[in-house]
Amino acid sequence: MSSDDRPLKEEEQWWASHHDWLASSGYQLRPRYTPGWVPSWKGSKKRWYDAEDGIRPQNSYSIMDAIRKEDGAFVTMKRFRCDIHPFEKDVAEFFSRDELASDPKNHCVKVIEFLQVPDGNPDSKIIIIVMPLLRDIDDPMFETVGELMGCLQQLFEGLQFMHKHHVAHRDCNRRNAMMDASSMYIDPWHPVYPDKRRDNFTKDARHHSRTQRPPKYYWIDFGLSRQFDASETNPLADPIIGGDKSVPEFREITGPVNPFPTDVYYLGNLVKQEYLELIASYKGTEGLEFLHSLIYDMVHEDPSQRPTMDEALKRFEELRSDLTTSQLRSVLQFTTPGRRKYFRDMVSHWLQRLWYILLQLPAVPSTD
Repeated sequence: MSSDDRPLKEEEQWWASHHDWLASSGYQLRPRYTPGWVPSWKGSKKRWYDAEDGIRPQNSYSIMDAIRKEDGAFVTMKRFRCDIHPFEKDVAEFFSRDELASDPKNHCVKVIEFLQVPDGNPDSKIIIIVMPLLRDIDDPMFETVGELMGCLQQLFEGLQFMHKHHVAHRDCNRRNAMMDASSMYIDPWHPVYPDKRRDNFTKDARHHSRTQRPPKYYWIDFGLSRQFDASETNPLADPIIGGDKSVPEFREITGPVNPFPTDVYYLGNLVKQEYLELIASYKGTEGLEFLHSLIYDMVHEDPSQRPTMDEALKRFEELRSDLTTSQLRSVLQFTTPGRRKYFRDMVSHWLQRLWYILLQLPAVPSTD
């Protein structure tokens, strides 16, 4: 195959080589990964970038999308080695148990099932987690303060719920916070290009706003997570550096540390970097100054000075409850726009805001 044929990369070949086993397990991969795949554009004037089967995964080759044949549900598969990540299956399974999965405070993604590569296969230490198809928490962008508060409420609740059950996530960074936006989208989105339609990825996937169709937010990826005994008042573990490399207590590692204050730092730094530092206070818009005190306490250099997740959630809810409906419905401004664009955005926002009020839609979207 020439480079124009977009041959399978070595990392993709693992999925293609397991196509039949996955199909027998009830999951259908995209045409690109079927045995004997021939590019659909071959022999035509079409180029690979105009064909769905020309698309390669963009982020991690350990992640793959599929369709559950039983009901046509869109799912995500993640493969990992249980000898390298010995606690991932146990933690994911623990929070997926019916009695915990039914708790509205639980925002750990619920696993659909685990697939164990058959014994005798060289990959028999590989486990595949099957979960719902999710998307980035800020794609599409938040439109109002209330929409962001709805997201943060669930992320705070979810991490507090994990800590309540003596589980430290240990990698709760931006990439491991996702949302189930299936209720928002009129058109199913493509798993690799989520702003495009699955059935025609050259067209944009239409969607409602969060205010109209509230999504649910989840913590994912428990590869570094660990559950401790309830009797441990100061649980310690050797540091593991995750996606956020800025943790103060990891700058000079001298021994085991308590991972729970580090989780608090991760969440605080997520909010600080992704929202406090990007959302500009601008005439007619609402900034997030009211969160500064809490968030900067959460990212304190000294882990012992950070609030626990119980305290952080309580303070967050108090701050949120002090906001007026008008503040919650205020538009979020991630950049300082030009004067004309600002005027157009404000007119559009106020018309939409009045419409939401007429429909009696809550200022803070909630799935409860």
